[in-house]
Amino acid sequence: MSFLSRLFGPKPVSSPAGSQTEERLRALENEAERARPGYRGTALNKAGDLALKGDLKSRAVAYYGRAIDAFLEDGQREAARGVANKIIRVHPKAVRTLCTLTWLDLAARHTATAMLHLRDYVVAAKDIGESEIAAEQIYKMARFAFQPEFLGAAADALDMLDLEARAAEVREWSARNGSPVSATSPEELAEACLAAAIRSSKRKGDPAGDGGDG
Repeated sequence: MSFLSRLFGPKPVSSPAGSQTEERLRALENEAERARPGYRGTALNKAGDLALKGDLKSRAVAYYGRAIDAFLEDGQREAARGVANKIIRVHPKAVRTLCTLTWLDLAARHTATAMLHLRDYVVAAKDIGESEIAAEQIYKMARFAFQPEFLGAAADALDMLDLEARAAEVREWSARNGSPVSATSPEELAEACLAAAIRSSKRKGDPAGDGGDG
């Protein structure tokens, strides 16, 4: 093909499949904007699934992050937890999502899963220089939690972040079946963790960019 043919020849046409995906994403965006309370997160979650299917991973993570925020605002913590797990499958080191997910695991009383996500959270936070923020979040988790297994894991995490004094304090709480302000029932723990999850999900400045709003 000559230079002039390349210069003035027909322009590439966008793929019909890509155009259809964009149209469907716009429709889901509009649906989310018009949705009644309790339904906005569903439309955004569908948009995340569609973007992921179209190999638009960064956009999928952004939609999922917005879905998490919407579900949390509506008090749908299990729905938020499910979407957070989708982000981790796409972006295993999504720091803010790992933090939020650990809070939601605690709220759901999935202690073993919370411990796994806590470990991943510490590693990811150290990798991007967020050790100080992670230490603050983990210390708060330990203050609310009353499960000895999780408190032990939180103490180990604080040791990994070079906070031996706080780790020792958390181990003392474990020996006393909780901190002086720990939740006194599973229901109280769930409420406290949901409130903390909302705050952690909306935290700005996450270098991983996994929440869709930061």
